[in-house]
Formats: sequence, structure tokens, C-alpha cells
Amino acid sequence: MRPTAKFSISFGLVTIPVAAYNATDTSASVSFVRIHTADGGRVRNQPVCSLEGVEITQDEIGRGYKPGDGDTVVPLSDEDLDALPLPTAKTLTILAFVAGGDIDPLQMGKGYYLGIDSPAAAKPYVLLREAMERHQRVGLGKIALHGRETLAMIRPMEGALVMQVLLWPHQIRSMDGVLPERQAEVARNEVSAAEALMDSFGELSEDDLHDHYRESLEEIVAAKLAHREPEFPAGEEQPAGEVMDLMAALQDSVRAAKRSRGEDEETASPSGRTAKKGAAKKSTAEKSTATKSTAKKSAAKKQTAAKKTASRGGRRAG
Repeated sequence: MRPTAKFSISFGLVTIPVAAYNATDTSASVSFVRIHTADGGRVRNQPVCSLEGVEITQDEIGRGYKPGDGDTVVPLSDEDLDALPLPTAKTLTILAFVAGGDIDPLQMGKGYYLGIDSPAAAKPYVLLREAMERHQRVGLGKIALHGRETLAMIRPMEGALVMQVLLWPHQIRSMDGVLPERQAEVARNEVSAAEALMDSFGELSEDDLHDHYRESLEEIVAAKLAHREPEFPAGEEQPAGEVMDLMAALQDSVRAAKRSRGEDEETASPSGRTAKKGAAKKSTAEKSTATKSTAKKSAAKKQTAAKKTASRGGRRAG
């Protein structure tokens, strides 16, 4: 695996030369190409000059910046960008250490594995990693990648350091218009039922982390090439339609989750059905115990009465 960038991490007066490697593989995701539906020919994006209307080569393409909403574009050369006063061009300076939960997941972007770029970097690399692990903190700093300065988060993971590119706060849109004007109210027992449903989900399986969409798409492609119908395994039909009884839906969901794991269906209800069965059994047991107790007391009374009668008869005989 080849590094995509090399820079140094500045941790106070400690400098750690590192190499950044792509942690994700976008080529493994499903992608499509554009085609002409009439004949299946590829539709390509051709670079064309808007002024001359002619196609240009890659060597003739440069960078430009629009300073406003108008049509003005200011050309920028590589020399212009190299002259920018960016201390983050070759160094990621850690500015603060915070709890990982303080980072908004909306800000998280592409991830990179960070490896040492020289033998001398091994000890400070391990030092920073272990300090963050023990302190349970992540490092926040700024770095210039691919000609742009960006926020970055450094965190330990499985014996290594990982860098996550972060969006700037102004790149996160406001939630205006997202939330409903009138908030719905839920009852406490509905929340409890939802919690019981959450508990019933269990852990993720390998099948849950499998890209079934990609496999299904490849089956369609293979079927088209072989001039046959695609073959898909029969899956469980998902319920459709609007849920009117929220509580009943929660209860049925818990029971379905329990059955899928082969558990006793009686333990699946978060409401009171199983509890009612338990209460009925308890009541029956209590009644049985009470009956036995009454029978014992009755027998004891009869024995006492018999002894008194026998005692009186003995005194009369004497």
C-alpha cells in the first residue's frame, strides 16, 4: 500500500514524521457508467473550453477561483498556491485533546492510517498513541491535504494511529425546517417497549455486514450476459403500510426478534402478556398454598378437639 501524503505530527515540542495511507476503498463500492440508451455507447465527460467551444487536453487545464457570485474567475498557478502562508502544509499541529464523543459525527470525513516515516519516529509514535489510549482522548488539529487546509482528528485504533478528516463547522447545515412544528408525545410505557425492542436486537452478525446489493447486481449482470433470468434467494417479506397501533407494533417486533433467535416466545412481549401469565401462575400458587394452610389448620383443630374429648372421657371413667 502506497502512502498518499507525508507530513509530521507536532505534539508540543515532539515531532513525529508519518505517512498517510487511505483507510477506505471506494473502488469496492457499486458504481455505474453513463451510456446512450439507444445503442449502449459510453457517454463521456469531455473537457471543453466555454469561450472557444473546443475540447482541450489535460495539460491545458489549470485552477481558477471565483471570488463572488459573478462570472469572474481568477487564475491561480501552482506557484501561487505554494506561496500561501500555511504552517499546516507539511505539519499537523495538534491544537487540543478532547473526548471522542465531543466530535459531531456529521463532521467526519475520509479516514487515513498513519504509519511512521522514519525509525526515529517509532518511540514518539507509540508514546502519543498510548497517552491518548490511557487518557481516553483524541487529538484535534489542522493539516493541508491536496492543496486545502482541513480540520483533522487523530485517534488510536488497534495499535496504530488513525487520522479522520473533519468538515469545518460552517460546512454543517442548519436544521431549520427539518423538525416538525408540533412535537409528538409518547407515553412512558411506549418508551419502555421501545427499549425492550432495542435490547432484543442483539449483536451484528457477519451477514449483516455483507454487501448483498453488490452480489444481487452482479447476478443481474451475469444473467443478462447468459441470456437467462436472474436467480435470487427467497427473502423474508418486509411488512408494508402505515403503523397505526404503535404499542402493538413494538410488541410484535420484540416477539419476532425473539423467534428469529429461537428464544421462548413467552419472554418476547415487553408489555404485560407474559407478566399476566406469570401473575396468573403466581396467583394459582398462592391459592394452592393458602388452601394447604387452611387444611392444616383444620386438621390441627380436629386433633385438639379429639384430645379434649378423650381427656374428659378419662376423667369421667376415673
